[in-house]
Amino acid sequence: MAKMKIHHVLFTDLFVSRYLIYLLILLVLLLSACQPANTDVQSRLIASSAPLSGFQRADKPMPLTFPADHGPHPDFQTEWWYYTGNLESTTGRHFGYQLTFFRRALLPAADRQIRESGWATDQIYMAHFTLTDVEGKEFSNFERFARGSAGLAGALSDPFTVWLEAWQVSEIEPGLYQLVASQDGIRLDLTLTEAKAPVLQGDRGYSQKGPEPGNASYYYSLTRLLSEGSLELSGESFQLRGSSWMDHEFSTLALSEGQVGWDWFSIQLDEGSELMVYQIRRDDGSIDTFSKGSWIAPDGVVTQLERKDFRIEVNDSWRSPHSGGIYPSQWAISIPQLDLNLSLEPFLPDQELNVSYSYWEGAVRVNGKQAGQPLSGHGYVEMTGYAGSMEGQF
Repeated sequence: MAKMKIHHVLFTDLFVSRYLIYLLILLVLLLSACQPANTDVQSRLIASSAPLSGFQRADKPMPLTFPADHGPHPDFQTEWWYYTGNLESTTGRHFGYQLTFFRRALLPAADRQIRESGWATDQIYMAHFTLTDVEGKEFSNFERFARGSAGLAGALSDPFTVWLEAWQVSEIEPGLYQLVASQDGIRLDLTLTEAKAPVLQGDRGYSQKGPEPGNASYYYSLTRLLSEGSLELSGESFQLRGSSWMDHEFSTLALSEGQVGWDWFSIQLDEGSELMVYQIRRDDGSIDTFSKGSWIAPDGVVTQLERKDFRIEVNDSWRSPHSGGIYPSQWAISIPQLDLNLSLEPFLPDQELNVSYSYWEGAVRVNGKQAGQPLSGHGYVEMTGYAGSMEGQF
């Protein structure tokens, strides 16, 4: 939510909604039409929409170690890996991309059974892939589901890999990854190189979203992934360079009463610093005190930010012709303690995903000043709750 993504469900830090449970139920029912049914597993899946007992909870800081914690944490109910980035072709053409994977456990560890079928699973995966073509003024977005079995989808720790069918991110060597996704005439193939150490968000990676026990996630970011590779788009080929961002969160949680949506910002500035801030919006129009962020200096030093430390102002809006939602479309972010003032504007107004749920996540250009010195860069913004309240969805 901290990237409040739906999960990035449109998770960024909060992402575990009843809408996802509904989709998981639908997926299992669809799969059962072509595979031998296991009525006990299906009934447990449907029942799993209510209780959270039995799953591990994020209730205090715990050590995170790498590369092991890049991998899956199946004892938590929900997990996601979020990759976003801004890329330039050798001819100066700008592209943005998003590739996100979501894992949902159907049963807590104590209730899992060993079954002989290669199709048997207690994990379901969902993934989103988008491409923003600025010059072509085109935003493409796709969604896939698969069970975490029969090689269709999954995640591994050693070496780190997460995939859903042909969409995949895999570790080539420590700190070096390959990202591949393709659909409908689009193929993106990138190598991602860690330029900074993982940033532990919140309290040493413990990111609290509300006052209730366990309403939190374990959350870290790779804030500067040097990116290069190729893009095939409608028969054209492009060589690309740029920078990507990765968020990884795992949790068993629910949105607090009155929390209806969130706005999440990841910013990479050309002088080598990064900023992540998110604000959780409440049904009375206020911003929740559990909104947070972090500033990462060029040398990697991290400054954690509380709600009182930053201000986000909306300067314009855009109405979606697809969902009817009205989204902010220009922002000003100020952080007085850093003498930092930034302005953000989308590369394209329409970067709304209309998949199982409508949310906006897209590439933005960034300009501003710090201590009187000009700044420029790129980023990604995610917004949920504008095409329908998220209250009661988690």
